Amino acid sequence: MELEKVIMSLADTSGVSGDEEKAAELALSYLKGYTDDCCIKNGNVVGHIGKKGGKSHVLLDAHIDQIGLVVTYITDDGFLKVSNCGGIDRRLLLAQQVTVLGKEPVTGIICAIPPHLSTDESSVPEMNDICIDVGMTKAQAEQVISLGDKIVFAVSCKKMLGDRITGAALDDRCGAAAILRALEILKDKTLNCEVTVLFSTQEEVGERGAKIGVFDIDPDIALAVDVSFALTPDDSELKCGKMGGGCMIGYAPTLDRELSKTLTETAKKNGLPYQTEVMSGETGTNADRFSVNKGGSKAATLSIPLKYMHTPVEVISVSDVENTAQLIAAYLMEVGA
Repeated sequence: MELEKVIMSLADTSGVSGDEEKAAELALSYLKGYTDDCCIKNGNVVGHIGKKGGKSHVLLDAHIDQIGLVVTYITDDGFLKVSNCGGIDRRLLLAQQVTVLGKEPVTGIICAIPPHLSTDESSVPEMNDICIDVGMTKAQAEQVISLGDKIVFAVSCKKMLGDRITGAALDDRCGAAAILRALEILKDKTLNCEVTVLFSTQEEVGERGAKIGVFDIDPDIALAVDVSFALTPDDSELKCGKMGGGCMIGYAPTLDRELSKTLTETAKKNGLPYQTEVMSGETGTNADRFSVNKGGSKAATLSIPLKYMHTPVEVISVSDVENTAQLIAAYLMEVGA
């Protein structure tokens, strides 16, 4: 398995929250390499692996939706008015190149006043002030663009020095890649536990796919594989992990402390680099939905350090994805023993 290639192909496939079909189809095609018992159900990708009825039933989850914009109006001049799908940082929107996913892909530019003409360079635009120039009249635009069409940043993943990758939607396609890599590691192994893979939708708009997915699956244990904040020069080591430092194992009131400790001990036993991530309340991940499913399930987070979250230039280290996969595989080998 070429992990870097899998990460980049997943991240470069469009899948804004609520319209994840292309991302789901690609994730399903990868998952079929490890099980025939998989499908797309209510938008989510679901697959079953291991010993059904085993000692434990473990859910492995990563969300496959990404942040984006949605067309709300076409002005008389042919410009698009938009709103956000997920947590868009409005500071970075101006002068971005985007792709409108209409009847056919349409290139657009988010309008920006030149600094020579601006009277206030420090202000952050409100979403209502954002317009997208698609170079068309209103009549032309309406032929290919409909209200409700999604919009993504027009970027593709690029390699950086070392093992780093930059691109949009690495949150959380790299988590999906980590799960696929763990399945690759385990493909010739015998598992004594039942494993269900969930590539869930609509995490960025309230963990909606995870909520319906976990209710149907009803696991004993649930691991949310997501991303968390990697340290940058302008932030604090108290709040961030270090890129290249391995998987970030979460500790929080909404998580099962014994499960977090078991994952930590598994990392130590197998010589895997890891970091501890302490959260004071909810985690902001699908794990918050897993822990309160039906009668509850033991939930934990395994996070990949990521710089510049929710921007078109997110950055990860492939080694962190690999080490997260190795930890998942090692845990699954032990949990049913």
